[in-house]
Amino acid sequence: MLCKGVSVDVGGATGFDELYEEVGPRLWRSILAFAGGRRDLTDDVVAEAFLRTLESGNNVRDRRAYLYRVAFRLAAQELARASDSSQIPEVAMQDDPGLTELFDALRSLSPSERAAVYLRYQVDLPIGKIADILGSSAGAVRVHLFRGRRKLAALLGGMNDE
Repeated sequence: MLCKGVSVDVGGATGFDELYEEVGPRLWRSILAFAGGRRDLTDDVVAEAFLRTLESGNNVRDRRAYLYRVAFRLAAQELARASDSSQIPEVAMQDDPGLTELFDALRSLSPSERAAVYLRYQVDLPIGKIADILGSSAGAVRVHLFRGRRKLAALLGGMNDE
């Protein structure tokens, strides 16, 4: 869906395996939450983000931040293309039925609210870093967090505000 035929020189990929092990699983879960449980989109977006990071070589100062920024922007573009919510498949969570309720609640949030809530409370990033990743301002992130928490509290039966 996103990847194009590209030749990559892996010689400049110093520390790339370590980066993948450190960031990969958490980035995948972040994009999965942002995409409202769409595993196909998540797989494609994370793979494309790592490919673009690998292609950039040493031109990127903070590879971790770059990965998150690229992945969230790609996911946002793909979600905008699939503007018809009927295209979002239902997610069957066999290992934990509570996840189905959580994903349903997350789908009710806007993509920006989902991203802000997930990055703040699951990835534990500060508001400034979230703003950088989402290409937004700290004030906008605070608004997304406030609205997202309020909606989730109503849907899931109450959450404590910070």
